[in-house]
Amino acid sequence: MTYRVCFVCTGNICRSPMAESVFRARVAEAGLDSLVEVDSAGTGGWHEGDPADPRTVSVLEEHGYDGGHTARQFQPSWFDRLDLVIALDSGHLKALRRLAPSPEDAAKVRLLRSYDPAAGDDLDVPDPYYGGRDGFEECLEMVEAASTGLLAEVREQVEGQAA
Repeated sequence: MTYRVCFVCTGNICRSPMAESVFRARVAEAGLDSLVEVDSAGTGGWHEGDPADPRTVSVLEEHGYDGGHTARQFQPSWFDRLDLVIALDSGHLKALRRLAPSPEDAAKVRLLRSYDPAAGDDLDVPDPYYGGRDGFEECLEMVEAASTGLLAEVREQVEGQAA
């Protein structure tokens, strides 16, 4: 049975495609790519059909990740097929939990940085869109740091399903 994870930010052109690309690489490195499906979406549809922001693509590719992406908007009906919905900041967390059709679906929504023990109380990944390239580099560092803990959680869930 496939375990499905979806990363969600505002427009699905900066943070969530970055998280999707990094986590997909981590899943493949762990040999779980046949068991875990990774994708991303935005809370809004402003950029639907667009590629990722060029700064996202260049930062990803410079660090050895895939930059290919097409933006789309998160749909409440997806909760049925998703196991985990990863919000990039507390605003997305609240919006997604409001969209959730049931308390069980709302419980699937988590903040990405909650998987990074070094994050402390600051669990938001800041939106780099209106800033310079350094914001995209910082975003990548936060995503990579949290991906280790997230992978451990997903591995535990996948191995639990297989048992």
